[in-house]
Amino acid sequence: MQPNPEIGRSVVTGRLRTNYHDVGDGPPLLLLHGSGPGVSAFANWRLTIQHLSPRFRILAPDLAGFGFTEVPDDVEYTRKAWLEQIVAFLDAVGVGKVSVVGNSFGGSMALALAISHPERVDRLVLMGSVGVPFELTAGLDAVWGYEPSPGTMGTLMRETFAYDPALVTDDLVRMRYEASIRPGVQEKFAAMFPAPRQRWVDAMAHPEADVRAITHPTLLVHGRDDKVIPPSTSLTLHAWIDDSQVHLFGRCGHWTQIEHADAFGRLVADFLTA
Repeated sequence: MQPNPEIGRSVVTGRLRTNYHDVGDGPPLLLLHGSGPGVSAFANWRLTIQHLSPRFRILAPDLAGFGFTEVPDDVEYTRKAWLEQIVAFLDAVGVGKVSVVGNSFGGSMALALAISHPERVDRLVLMGSVGVPFELTAGLDAVWGYEPSPGTMGTLMRETFAYDPALVTDDLVRMRYEASIRPGVQEKFAAMFPAPRQRWVDAMAHPEADVRAITHPTLLVHGRDDKVIPPSTSLTLHAWIDDSQVHLFGRCGHWTQIEHADAFGRLVADFLTA
């Protein structure tokens, strides 16, 4: 049997055992994944790891409730708990300061790290990021309200996440669906963002004053046609973060790192090494 590429190394982070990938050499780069059903760090970042690992040491953990990180039954899924996991993870792998790429939900966590522990962050890349107030979209409501079935997963991936449905193969749908029905996965996922879901958008938003206080160089990346997180969130972050720039990809949904993998990899590498 082939080993599961989503399972990497593991390290104790507080009460959790965090599954993570540690690939490549160079300056450390922390990749924080999004919050879709069946997601893991590897599923989210596999193409980015290929592009960036020749130049950076990629650290890509599964946050609590996702992928193959082991969590106790009574864990609370909160921004505070995820931040504690991230800091404990950096400590465990011996990294004092790191650049961070945060995707969607992971963007809010990248912001949380920069706000709460600014000395631990070098540069920020926020992609389709949560972290500022916005009205819950139908796309995000569908993502967080996912009920497992192959058809529902296919619809989400082809009609909600991706701009071009031809990008999503039947094998990709099957893999993500099977990941979403592993024992305990759906129970964790359903516990994170129950309806009404606007409150979770609000809970992941940071106070404007805290975001405006960020001094790290920041690259904001968004798909113009994103149905999950509106591009206006990146424009708001651009207005609030003084040392920031924005790149909008046309003909692109919520999966910039997959839909425009080559261009995204070059953009991030150039920003981090400028």
